[in-house]
Amino acid sequence: MEAVHRGDTESLPSDMERLEKVMAEFLQTHYYNLYVALIEADRWKQYLEGLGRTLLIAACATVMGILIGLVVAVIKVSAVNNRKLWPLEAICNLYLTVIRGTPVVVQLLILYTAVFTSMTNGTPVAIVGFGLNSGAYVAEIFRSGILSISRGQTEAGRSLGLTSWMTMRLIVLPQAIKNILPALFNEFITLLKETSVAGYIAVRDLTKVADGIKGRAFVGEPLFIAAVIYLVLVVGMTQIQKQLERRLAKGDRR
Repeated sequence: MEAVHRGDTESLPSDMERLEKVMAEFLQTHYYNLYVALIEADRWKQYLEGLGRTLLIAACATVMGILIGLVVAVIKVSAVNNRKLWPLEAICNLYLTVIRGTPVVVQLLILYTAVFTSMTNGTPVAIVGFGLNSGAYVAEIFRSGILSISRGQTEAGRSLGLTSWMTMRLIVLPQAIKNILPALFNEFITLLKETSVAGYIAVRDLTKVADGIKGRAFVGEPLFIAAVIYLVLVVGMTQIQKQLERRLAKGDRR
């Protein structure tokens, strides 16, 4: 028994050596794969190009979504007291139902293959698609922000002789926008991640670029690189959002 025990003890260093060898081979393989995925043939430039296109789509779609959402929200809120707006309200309700009830990928494919059939560049189509999709959700954010403002603010504006539109534009909307800024920032973060499906309509965004490099280099690291880039962007944006919320909270306490 003692001999067996002594033999087991003597075999431990060789086991450790084998483990170290496996770890060394693992790290060496991944270091090489990272080199192939990032450095070889200046592939890092492709990631930057894809990242730039991703940020462009997200930023433009967010602006478009805010404009659409604002118009839809104002129409829906105003239609409560002005039944003459019911045709516009019906159109807005149809828009919200269709957009919220269908996947964004399907919406992009419909726009690319059935609406903008003559357009070979998918980037503008992606901006329109994501903008329309975002607008349906931003509309609810704006509507909630408008309804959060005390009705007394509206009555005060009307008592000063302002029209309904002037009261909305000069009194209600400025206060509502301040309340919903963090939610709008969060919408941009969500949209930034959603753009990863733009490759379905031949847009070379960050995810599409990484997937293309993976197919040519036969390594999986490009997708990990893309994931890290998305993570860094989202974490950075989240920190900015938190700083914005703190500033707004300090402003409210003054």
